[in-house]
Amino acid sequence: MQVLAFSTPSRPDWRWRIVNYAGDVIEESSGSYPSIAIAVTMGAQRLQEVNVRDLSVRGNPYRSTSHLRNH
Repeated sequence: MQVLAFSTPSRPDWRWRIVNYAGDVIEESSGSYPSIAIAVTMGAQRLQEVNVRDLSVRGNPYRSTSHLRNH
């Protein structure tokens, strides 16, 4: 699991997001924080609280071509 911080033009304060290794969003903060450092710190604390194991399977960015070699 990873914690990342983000902001958007419509909501310029920072928020945290917990994401698994497959890229799925697990949880996102409802509140906002004045700095990226505080947002990441709060997200990391939340990640410890939820204590979720990441069982996701990361997708392979390279598609197999084995089906092309069987001809």
